[in-house]
Amino acid sequence: MALPLEDYALIGDSETAALVGRDGSIDWLCLPRFDSSACFAALLGDEQHGRWLLAPEAGDATVTRRYRGDTLVLETEFTTADGTVAVIDFMPIREGVPSVIRVVEGRSGRVRMHTDLRLRFDYGSIVPWVRRIDGGILAVGGCDAVVVRTSVPLVGRDLTTVAAFDVAEGDRVPFCLTWFPSYERVPGSDDVGDPLVLLSRTESYWRDWAERAVVPDEWADAARRSLITLKALTFGPTGGVVAAPTTSLPEQIGGPRNWDYRYCWLRDATFTLHALLDAGFVHEADAWNRWLRRAVAGSPDKLQIMYGVTGDRRLTESTIDWLPGYEGSAPVRIGNAASEQFQLDVYGETLDMLLTATTVLPKVQVTAREIGTTVNPSSPSGLWDLGRFLVEHVRTVWTEPDEGIWEVRGPRRHFVHSKVMAWVAVDRWVRMLEHALAEGIAVDGLDSAADVEPWRALCEEIHAQVCDKGIDPDRGCFTQFYGSTQVDASLLMLVLVGFLPPDDPRIVATVEAIESDLLVDGFVLRYRTDVAPDGTPLADDGSASVDGLPPGEGAFLLTTFWLVDNLVMLGRLDDARRRFEALLALRNDVGLLSEEWDVIDGRMVGNFPQAFSHVGLLNSAGNLARGAEGPAARRADGRMREARTER
Repeated sequence: MALPLEDYALIGDSETAALVGRDGSIDWLCLPRFDSSACFAALLGDEQHGRWLLAPEAGDATVTRRYRGDTLVLETEFTTADGTVAVIDFMPIREGVPSVIRVVEGRSGRVRMHTDLRLRFDYGSIVPWVRRIDGGILAVGGCDAVVVRTSVPLVGRDLTTVAAFDVAEGDRVPFCLTWFPSYERVPGSDDVGDPLVLLSRTESYWRDWAERAVVPDEWADAARRSLITLKALTFGPTGGVVAAPTTSLPEQIGGPRNWDYRYCWLRDATFTLHALLDAGFVHEADAWNRWLRRAVAGSPDKLQIMYGVTGDRRLTESTIDWLPGYEGSAPVRIGNAASEQFQLDVYGETLDMLLTATTVLPKVQVTAREIGTTVNPSSPSGLWDLGRFLVEHVRTVWTEPDEGIWEVRGPRRHFVHSKVMAWVAVDRWVRMLEHALAEGIAVDGLDSAADVEPWRALCEEIHAQVCDKGIDPDRGCFTQFYGSTQVDASLLMLVLVGFLPPDDPRIVATVEAIESDLLVDGFVLRYRTDVAPDGTPLADDGSASVDGLPPGEGAFLLTTFWLVDNLVMLGRLDDARRRFEALLALRNDVGLLSEEWDVIDGRMVGNFPQAFSHVGLLNSAGNLARGAEGPAARRADGRMREARTER
């Protein structure tokens, strides 16, 4: 059975990633990339679905673990009655075939170790053919093949590869697992390299990368770990950032809200871009920007909310019935049907990214080159055409209902957040045009300031409608959608995108309503799942409310970080700091965050680790540390003066 999520750590090579348990078992690994099928899928079932255990034979060891400094090299130390041994896990930054390397290192005494390797390709459905080769084994099944090399004699037993061996103080015993397409030649040791040399090289890579980070002094360790996690969740060849390396980890244990997060969401774009730029990672920010521009190319009415790591568009959703799911949480889903939804907000996020790409990135790139940082300047070619195509489409569809930011699988509605992001799309286009006029940049259809006026008028129209139809007249706060009396955590975005200034009474009332209605044990729910829009109680997904809390999911960590950002902008700094510290306390022992927090059972839920949670940590740390110079204030600065602020 899989461990609690907080008992897992992440290793990766910026093309895929593995989850390693405190017990020494790798329970999740997809090869050769994040969204490939898993060869270890015990996370969503049990050991019969694939895992790689490497631990002391005695089952009563005391376990401590850590990353080796600011790296993605994991060290798990087992202390037994006979001595102490460490298992060092890492994935070398890929220069050819992907590999997982595990080094057993004797620290004291003499410890009897054992390994239990169960390769199961295609999410546990294929038991490969295994045969001995010089220095290890070769496993082949379908299109997948794996070679495992070690000095330890490996034995086949009951469709499992096992071994037992002693490790004394000073011993170092490496294991190397390498994946390759089954129709190609078997990689030799020279194709992978010496495991101990790769260990040193991998540590140096991550330390050198992390040393470049510009982070707040007060939360430097947490911020650097979040940046390393984001780097690990970045698909190196394209720059795309996956939401998480996992699929179908439930939002509620035993429930059906289990989604595949191994893709790149457009709405993550601007937040991630600002987090990377704020930390000084110009190259990574530019790569993410380039990925997004390639992915969305084409007809604007075909814009998707998410894409694959290489820009793939077909993310067809299916279920895997042979996997029982994490702690019985079925179904297990592969692919994501939400990619076919109409979500208006992604146009705003994309135009916001384009504004950053045309006004901020070029200046940052110049500075980077001046100080000797390697960066390839983004070409503005196509940015203006892309922006125009997208905003022209927004002009025709902004009045339509959509599925909203939370990808609700129900009727389309006029979600307030969606309408605000339509306003963001037009507002950012106006600012792009203003920048072009000021800099003398030639843009088709832009001959004078008069050409900007129709877009300003559309901004005013959208803004006026939201302020008219998106308000609860009794409480004076914004609502989840037109006609609803419920609030939604996405409303915390209104001040962050500059729709209204933080001291506007409607913003103040909205934050207070969210604190009243959605705050549970200090953490923010996305929305109430136990009440209908008119406040009528209902049961969601057939589950029941517990202690007055809504069924269906835990508290969403990202929205709680948004609350921190709002509190900073409202000047409630003590409240903001208190909530931020509570969020930091949720990290596991190696600094990782999941998507949500189960406030009843006090445990992580949702896909893990979640990129957006770590982006939220980075941005909130910057907001708390720099206030008016923080990411949220900078994102809204200059846009609030365009918004209507009449009471």
